[in-house]
Amino acid sequence: MERTRRPALYPRLVAALAAAVLTAGGLVAAAQTARAADADIARNGGFESGLTGWSCTAGSGSVVTTPVHGGSGALKGTPAGNDNAKCSQTVTVKPDSAYTLSSWVRGDYVYLGASGTGTTDVSTWTQSAPDWQRLTTSFRTGPRTTSVTVYTHGWYGTPAYYADDLTLVGPGGAPEQPPAVPTGLKADSVTSTSVALSWAPVAGATGYTIYRGAAKALDVSGTSATVTGLSPATAYSFQVAATNAAGASALSPAVTATTSASGGGGGGGTDLPAHALVGYLHSSFANGSGYTRMADVPASWDVINLAFGEPTSVTSGDVRFGLCPAAECPNVESAAEFKAAIKAKQAAGKKVLISIGGANGQVQLATTAARDTFVSSVSKIIDEYGLDGLDIDFEGHSLSLNTGDTDFRNPTTPVVVNLISAIKTLKAKYGADFVLTMAPETFFVQLGYQYYGSGPWGGQDPRAGSYLPVIHALRDDLTLLHVQDYNSGPIMGLDNQYHSMGGADFHIAMTDMLLTGFPVAGDTTKVFPALRPDQVAIGLPASTQAGNGHTSPAEVNKALNCLTKKTDCGSYQTHGTWPALRGLMTWSINWDRFNQWEFSRNFDAYFG
Repeated sequence: MERTRRPALYPRLVAALAAAVLTAGGLVAAAQTARAADADIARNGGFESGLTGWSCTAGSGSVVTTPVHGGSGALKGTPAGNDNAKCSQTVTVKPDSAYTLSSWVRGDYVYLGASGTGTTDVSTWTQSAPDWQRLTTSFRTGPRTTSVTVYTHGWYGTPAYYADDLTLVGPGGAPEQPPAVPTGLKADSVTSTSVALSWAPVAGATGYTIYRGAAKALDVSGTSATVTGLSPATAYSFQVAATNAAGASALSPAVTATTSASGGGGGGGTDLPAHALVGYLHSSFANGSGYTRMADVPASWDVINLAFGEPTSVTSGDVRFGLCPAAECPNVESAAEFKAAIKAKQAAGKKVLISIGGANGQVQLATTAARDTFVSSVSKIIDEYGLDGLDIDFEGHSLSLNTGDTDFRNPTTPVVVNLISAIKTLKAKYGADFVLTMAPETFFVQLGYQYYGSGPWGGQDPRAGSYLPVIHALRDDLTLLHVQDYNSGPIMGLDNQYHSMGGADFHIAMTDMLLTGFPVAGDTTKVFPALRPDQVAIGLPASTQAGNGHTSPAEVNKALNCLTKKTDCGSYQTHGTWPALRGLMTWSINWDRFNQWEFSRNFDAYFG
């Protein structure tokens, strides 16, 4: 990165002499008139009107009240993943004219610049500004330039920066015109309740408005969006308008999309209760919580995941399951009693699944042979115990992305591609009633908002976001996704703030991401579409012994209130309200019993 060079003395001397000549020649009045025509033509450079007039990549910008340089607001830009938190606006200028761009900034590696000048685009930066520091640069527009884009941004992987009192001083240009009509509008993917749209960028546009029929659906800054909250098996018409400070374009030609039938998306288990309680039963081990027989699982539990089916080796694909040895679990039932209890649960409307993986069961389907063995061995377990389906609980190093695998919509990594293929084969074998659930950790899902795989330059953890291609490819077969909101580090939410486990805020922010959708690694051309609320449950530990991040019943209820009723949200603002949120998952039924059934009793009390 090239730093600005110190100005030479000679040009300053020439400029001073020129000024003296102008004065001596009686041209002072003309020079003053020219300067009087110059003005600050940047819009809302003090950020007193929020982000009005500004567009920030990947939702990276926000306005804060502290710290500020002047007035009551300042820009806070938060880099994330492959996004450097660039905030910009397009300003109308005059051709062949001089302009000075300035801004006060705070933070490390903060940049200020202008592009589209028609001559030489300019930028300046500071490596470190622990307090407010002024950055200034200047440029001259080209002979046919009528608009330029001014911007500020931080740097990849650095903390948030701040900018305030940005000015662009020079002659104002002709009034800005609304942008042209967007072209290329298309429906990229459709579920029973959502439609993902994309279109071509429009020059001079700072935002876009999507219309569903004659009604405004949402505003976005990028060239893609997912419209949610739709009805199954219904045809919808969509149009998009481009916007800037001068107004909006006419609407684009309409595109029509028909949502799938409610039974066609989301896999089996459509006969689950509106609000379901999911729990893991330690069937093959005790884990300090004591063994719980299948027949002793209370009726509160709607989905019972048998923990765990594990492979004979990491790469074999050969999954085995057996009951806990009597030496470890003295009260373990016989296989016949276990199977009879499963049938009794199913007769009562419950679902019993085999969960594959867990913390110790690393599964890497690196070859097609391992894939096929996985299908046959899992089928054998399902058939032997008469189970309703499969839970994927791949943790650790089971899933990661190869270098160059950067698009979750088109994965190329064998362990990912083979897993998707294996599950689709199982779904096809067992039919529409096959129940499919997943329990990834936040590292493999929500972290994908910032980082995906090893990143564009390598060096990142290749596991980051690696569940996203699996979830996306199987979203129409998926019954439930219950991400583990525990044993997690801080994760950035859609507000570009970090959230920590243990309270309502974490569950609200993490669940909002699943129900809203998000750009993967900050790339607005690669948006992970929202899941339906009936496909999502919140994953929590049942007690302090069960895992880090235990959440008290009161905080669990706050999270449910916020997500389903828009109350008790605290400082986080969700992007919707989802009364159809499916429910809660916990690790585990055994630990809940150990904790006097606190978790399940709270669920029953909340949902009645």
